[in-house]
Amino acid sequence: MAGRKSDFTLTRLDDLFTTQAQREEERLSKIRDIPLELIDDFPDHPFKVRDDEDMQQLVESIKERGVITPATVRQKEDGRYELVSGHRRKRASELAGFETLRCEVVELNRDEATILMVESNFQRSQILPSEKAFAYKMRLEAMKRQAGRPSKENSDPVGPNLIGTRSNSLLAEETGDSTSQIKRYVRLTNLVPELLEFVDEGRIKMRPAVELSYLDEDCQRDVVDEIDMNDATPSHDQTIRMRKFFDEGKLTTEAIQAIMSEEKPNQKEKIVLRGDRVRQLIPKNIPISQTEDFVCKALEHYNKYLRQRAERDSR
Repeated sequence: MAGRKSDFTLTRLDDLFTTQAQREEERLSKIRDIPLELIDDFPDHPFKVRDDEDMQQLVESIKERGVITPATVRQKEDGRYELVSGHRRKRASELAGFETLRCEVVELNRDEATILMVESNFQRSQILPSEKAFAYKMRLEAMKRQAGRPSKENSDPVGPNLIGTRSNSLLAEETGDSTSQIKRYVRLTNLVPELLEFVDEGRIKMRPAVELSYLDEDCQRDVVDEIDMNDATPSHDQTIRMRKFFDEGKLTTEAIQAIMSEEKPNQKEKIVLRGDRVRQLIPKNIPISQTEDFVCKALEHYNKYLRQRAERDSR
């Protein structure tokens, strides 16, 4: 990750006159084994920790060789520790049956810790769109707060518009994503969890997802219902129309149903049974949870009746 700025550079005058060996010795003095029960995860940590095959490999590695690269923590006011980087190592140590985690204790404020947390996790080989979205949002907010604090030499803070522009540009330089792409990722944080999961699964692409992010929660949930009903996600053109209707105050549940019911290439053939019509044909003592079984058994009996009638007619 490029561009670690002056946030984490040596700032004390004494540091300018210390040798590399002295600095390394000082760093080692801050590395210690900390009980896992005293280490809290980073608040709103955007990166998922999965108990998958890679995790199992990490567990086996830690059982065999221990934690080679220390995790990074900062001490909290209550004496506990907050994990900045190393959430997978912490989880693997727990699964391996260890009681402590090798950590480096660093002195960082909230915004510095947020920036370091995002930077360290972006070294992962696979990052979901939702992880990137919330990570970018947290990182930008931290960068803007830092940029907005006037230095001792200059009591005038930078204007908010300029702060946002500079933060986006700096983040673009460091990550390789364009400023416009970063803005698209941040927009994803406005999606309801179900739609965001569709994005992570690749069922909804970035541009349609961004359009949907401008709808309110009720409209987004109507879209989720129609995706389940039609077994197809909206196209970019459909999401553009839904956003336009929403901006004009015309995006009703019926409008969403009409748009989503249009036949699309990614739509699978599916039988749709509207609940109100089906329910009136089912005895009231049959609970909703058993509706599907009742309908299937009724169809089996009806098919049997049709076969028997066909046999009689053929005689």
